[in-house]
Amino acid sequence: MPVLVTGLQPTAEIHLGNYLGAIRSWTVLQRRTESFFFLADLHALTTAPEPEKLRAHTLDCAAMLLACGIDPNFAHIFVQSQVHGHTDLAWFLSCWTSLGQLERMTQFKDKAARREDGFVGAGLLYYPVLMAADILLYGANLVPVGEDQRQHLELTRDLAIRFNGAHPDTFPVPEPFYPENCARVMSLQNPTAKMSKSDPNRAGVLFLSDDDGTIRKKIRSAVTDSGRELRSGPDKPGISNLLQILAALTEEPVAQLERRYGDSSYGEFKGAVAEAAVAAIGPIREKYFALKCQRDYLLDVLAEGRRATQARADVTLAAVRDRLGLL
Repeated sequence: MPVLVTGLQPTAEIHLGNYLGAIRSWTVLQRRTESFFFLADLHALTTAPEPEKLRAHTLDCAAMLLACGIDPNFAHIFVQSQVHGHTDLAWFLSCWTSLGQLERMTQFKDKAARREDGFVGAGLLYYPVLMAADILLYGANLVPVGEDQRQHLELTRDLAIRFNGAHPDTFPVPEPFYPENCARVMSLQNPTAKMSKSDPNRAGVLFLSDDDGTIRKKIRSAVTDSGRELRSGPDKPGISNLLQILAALTEEPVAQLERRYGDSSYGEFKGAVAEAAVAAIGPIREKYFALKCQRDYLLDVLAEGRRATQARADVTLAAVRDRLGLL
């Protein structure tokens, strides 16, 4: 089976955009690949999270992945920092990475520019190298990527090819994977920006832990557009976003939804979106809160994931150390 590797930062609650844009497809891919799903707590350190919150979010994130349908009988679920090898391989790969490549990374430039205190940690610059190590450590063939991660994966491929040029057949060169039916969900309050866990305006984010009343309220208050025409288009980002969400939830084409709701008011249409969101999020939320209370079970799942992944990581790391001439 092809090997698939992907991760999720446990920095805050998981939202509908995470689910429709990534996690839902993972539940299908886990039965077609050998899947490694990790909680990227080392990457999260670039945001300087409070220690207790990071620990809590890591377990909560594991509970939510399970609630969404990630099955430990098919997939390896583990915490990045608990598997030895990620940081070792990141250091080895950093010696094969040019500073110029890292400084040209769009995400680095964007995030560095947004730092209000002017402090830009080296971890933010080296983030893509650690991401490359995450992928290459398990011999990944496939990596699900969104638009914002495409540049990072290209660096990973470059490093694999460069290293293999000096030390043949060390790493498979991973391919990007674009799952079908993945939605790009935008903020309900700013439909020109992606729905984000870090959005200070919680009204713009549909969290998978939101209750039904909160879901309905957030969608009712979602930003729409001028005019009464209910259609998708670049001049109607608010309605386009709601149509995209409804299409992803119902698995119906946007064009079909436009025909169905073309004569509806914005209020009626928002009601339909809200009910579809309630129907999708409700069962996940119930499973999540049930799992959240089972701390020992969650720790057991992560421990089993660590045991399985550590064995794979050890093989890769031993091969790399040997090729580099380390005793």
